[in-house]
Amino acid sequence: MNTNSKLEEFNLEEKYGLETILPCDEFLSKMNFLKSGLTTDYAKSSLHKNGPNELKSAKEKKWYNYFFDSLFTPFNIILLGIMLVLFYTDVILQEQANYSNIIVILVLVSASTLLEFSQEYRSNKAASKLKSLVATTTTVIRDNVTAKIPVKDVTLGDVIILSAGDLIPADLRIIEAKDLYVSQSSLTGESDAVKKLVNTELKSIKDIENITDLDNICFMGTNVISGSAKGIVIKTAKDTYFGKIAKNITTGKPKTAFQKGLENVSKLLVRFMLVMIPITFLINVWKHDVLIAFTFSVAIAIGITPLLLPVILSSTLAKGAIRMSKKKTIVKKLDSIQSFGAMNILCTDKTGTLTEDKIVLEKYLDVKGNESYGVLKHAFLNAYFQTGLKGNIDEAIIKRALENDMGNMLENYKKIDEIPFDFSRRRLSVVVSKGEKTQLITKGAVEEILSICTMINLDGEVSKITNEIKDNIRSITKNMNKDGLRVIAVCQKNDIAGITDFGVKDEAKMVLMGFIGFLDPPKESAKEAIDRLNNKGVRVIVLTGDNAEVTRCICEKVNINSRKNCFR
Repeated sequence: MNTNSKLEEFNLEEKYGLETILPCDEFLSKMNFLKSGLTTDYAKSSLHKNGPNELKSAKEKKWYNYFFDSLFTPFNIILLGIMLVLFYTDVILQEQANYSNIIVILVLVSASTLLEFSQEYRSNKAASKLKSLVATTTTVIRDNVTAKIPVKDVTLGDVIILSAGDLIPADLRIIEAKDLYVSQSSLTGESDAVKKLVNTELKSIKDIENITDLDNICFMGTNVISGSAKGIVIKTAKDTYFGKIAKNITTGKPKTAFQKGLENVSKLLVRFMLVMIPITFLINVWKHDVLIAFTFSVAIAIGITPLLLPVILSSTLAKGAIRMSKKKTIVKKLDSIQSFGAMNILCTDKTGTLTEDKIVLEKYLDVKGNESYGVLKHAFLNAYFQTGLKGNIDEAIIKRALENDMGNMLENYKKIDEIPFDFSRRRLSVVVSKGEKTQLITKGAVEEILSICTMINLDGEVSKITNEIKDNIRSITKNMNKDGLRVIAVCQKNDIAGITDFGVKDEAKMVLMGFIGFLDPPKESAKEAIDRLNNKGVRVIVLTGDNAEVTRCICEKVNINSRKNCFR
């Protein structure tokens, strides 16, 4: 997709040319930016001046918007049309006005409208309050201290710290980078990651043709695939490239089968009326008075219209929404109750949905499958000193190591460098030193670690790794997977003297220490919920990127058929 054709008024050369071409130090000097970031006071004044870093969403609905949406449904429109005709025939044309039919229809329309309006208005207000409690955060340097702040509080000049998995909160000029790759698919449609640099490889501003040429600018809405970096915010909110695209895009939710069905029935009723009313009027006008013939035709229209259907629909759906609210579920549109009830396949994640998402380090084993504190020690050093995407696994390692009184040894170690995690290598390395000894310690997926190891460490003795040893390691890890344990391997290398700038190429000829296993048990409520879904004829499919054996173990524990219902 050529996004430039969509953004005719957004000139890349004009908007980003200067920030791109200038060398890093010259850029910082010209823009009066500091690598140390902003002070809290300056950030507040900048936010007050430039506004929050958030894109304006659709205008929030008022109460009357919800009311009119509930009033002018297809069936209600038909009933209101009939009511207007009845007002003419039963009130205006009659010597003695008869309001009974009008009152009946008015009551039915009011009941249907108020039921839907009250439920949807309260649900949407509750959802808005809930949304305000959830804020996406990013890591910045404020007052020379690293801190996490809501993305909306990011302002011009903020120094953002990026690592694998992070979402870019604004348009940034990169000032420090190490193996930084960014996915710009949300803007360009291209799935390949783009490498970002501190200083551009462009020769001049005239070389800028599309956003992929801007190799030292990260754009809002893109995300970090691998590596780490620091960037200074140069544009926020609507001034960003993403903001300009968002301004040009208008999207609408497709209608559900239920909504289409209601519309089709309404159209069918209207067609019947348009055919039946003229026919019955022409037939009766030859024998009766015009008023009598017209009144009879209107009675035909009322007869073929299911007057109670709007009330039945609204009350039934509202009852479903109330039952869902008791289960702590907010239903913003009543029509979604029908969609929920019509479900026959449910796709679900595993971690945090079927499981507790409370990972616990269960085992730390050497290459023979025996418990080894040396393996835990190396995993702890890696997890503690890494600054990348620190997740539940790292936290579980640190917690178990501290329980084993390993915290005291940290003061003897100093971090030298880091090779960040990425989703293609599936491993992360840190370089630490203790006195004159320097080590490269790596942890990651078992197969990826085995691919870079040529030696093993067993009881302090280093020997060459063989295919037999590798097969034994795979067998041990597979058995751990079958028990529901997620397994990662740990390796290290000492012969790194003379290396000053570490990179992926240095992750080679390493010594395998062992592996560690983590348990994420299934939720107690998961099995009961799955059984109820199975009894209702709903097939549950698990979508996960986790190990197949681990997933199969969890599925068996919660009664999901793992042979055909798990996809990686």
